[in-house]
Amino acid sequence: MIGAVGTAAFVSDRLIPNSLLSLPLIAATLVSTLITWWGVPRLRALKMGQVIRTEGPQGHLSKSGTPTMGGLLVVPVGVIIGGLVSSEGRSAQQLLAIALVTLAYMVIGGVDDWSSLTKRTNTGLTPRGKLLLQATAALLFLGWAGWQGWIAHTVSLPFNLELPLHWLIWPLALFVFLAESNATNLTDGLDGLASGCGALVFTGLALQLMLRGNAGDPALAGFCIAMAGCWLGFLIHNRNPAKVFMGDTGSLAMGAALSAVALLSDSLWPLLLMGGVFLAESVSVILQVWVFKATKGADGQGRRIFRMAPLHHHFELGGTPEQVVVPLFWLVTAGLVMLGLGLHTN
Repeated sequence: MIGAVGTAAFVSDRLIPNSLLSLPLIAATLVSTLITWWGVPRLRALKMGQVIRTEGPQGHLSKSGTPTMGGLLVVPVGVIIGGLVSSEGRSAQQLLAIALVTLAYMVIGGVDDWSSLTKRTNTGLTPRGKLLLQATAALLFLGWAGWQGWIAHTVSLPFNLELPLHWLIWPLALFVFLAESNATNLTDGLDGLASGCGALVFTGLALQLMLRGNAGDPALAGFCIAMAGCWLGFLIHNRNPAKVFMGDTGSLAMGAALSAVALLSDSLWPLLLMGGVFLAESVSVILQVWVFKATKGADGQGRRIFRMAPLHHHFELGGTPEQVVVPLFWLVTAGLVMLGLGLHTN
């Protein structure tokens, strides 16, 4: 994983003018690796052990007590290093806006995680309260971006097609924040799954921004690769068997950063395609709940499409080991990233 992302950044720097991806990637990976190594014992000392829901796969009960809220250790690393990529006017302001909304979602996730820990259950904030906080942070970001004229009112599609949305871009943008942050949150259910997929998607967004040439944005590309680096550094400690979990603290921040970059760089289509695993995880939950409610009988039981949602649990309960499911999902994400880059060049 680290080798593949590092190779992609190095090749970009060699072949694409103004590409400077290797340095922020290396810096973020090294710093996040060291900070996580230092921070895990501190999280354990603070008794921030994950509470595993009893209705989940029984094999996960052994993970109870693993330190969580690891996002607190690495999200600021990616944000700070990514923010140092550019100090020029517009780019610096955009990086600041992305950093603030990412940190805001980190705080929201932190409150949710802390609430779960203090209650000693796997439920923190109420779903409505959590969505309200996420929507508030997103609206503040969108208000700033709209005032500055940073968000295009059209969505670029493959083969030089465009979808004009006009004022509809704003409700779509809010939906993207809520959907993407909750999709990354749902994906964070197996050791290394969300951190690995997130690192690949951030790398894909960085590369497609550089492949645009003069229409690209090296500053946002640098931010993306720094976020990829922070998750790669975290992955070293988060891969199976995980020594630390990112928690909602990390997963919500990951989704917010992806959403903000995609909206400011007109990369909604690449995000949708490259983040296909996030989409599939989210859709699996929606379909499972909808079918169950639609078929629920007098006994309170309904039909299920999947053995368990999100999707990764379906494969687990089907007998596929976690150590196989996670690399498989990484491989799918890598394929979607390459497909997105291929469509971008056509």
